[in-house]
Amino acid sequence: MFDIRKIQEHVIFDAVKNTGNEEIAEQIVFGNENSANSEDNPTWVKNTMKRLESRFDNETVVQIRMNCQCGYGMDEKLNFLNELIATSSNLEEFASNDRAKAAGLSFSNGDIFLQFPFCPCPMLSEVDKLDSLTWCQCTTGYSKVLFEKAFKCQVEVELQKSIKMGDEICLMKIALHDFTWSQAAGG
Repeated sequence: MFDIRKIQEHVIFDAVKNTGNEEIAEQIVFGNENSANSEDNPTWVKNTMKRLESRFDNETVVQIRMNCQCGYGMDEKLNFLNELIATSSNLEEFASNDRAKAAGLSFSNGDIFLQFPFCPCPMLSEVDKLDSLTWCQCTTGYSKVLFEKAFKCQVEVELQKSIKMGDEICLMKIALHDFTWSQAAGG
């Protein structure tokens, strides 16, 4: 059976262990003396992020969470982006395609924006409001990997809005670095 919590525990554990060590990873993911095992998902999400934020500076926390992206549906989304690229001649045309707009993509001032009218994270389905943007940084990591594969360049993703932080939408700004259209289009 698909257990999203177990998947999240595993990816957070690995990301923290890679930055700190196994002992710190256990404390953050499972709490002191495995106290987190009795927490429901919304409580576990909030408490895990508090434990993470108390152990690392903000920049490290963001990097850890960006490394926690699960990769779910990546191939399908990459195929979608590649189809849009193949039928476009520039970034503005790419993001102006009806299919792109329906998927939440837009283009402004040289950057791509991706928005969702709902929170796409299944772990947050029962969370009313988050205390910080920390949990949501996994989606910036996911988008970074996805857009770097599609556009074959370095990408910076900035989370600008989050429904779980009280905003009306989730919104990310996606900046492509050293990008030329011919590299994305394969030419």
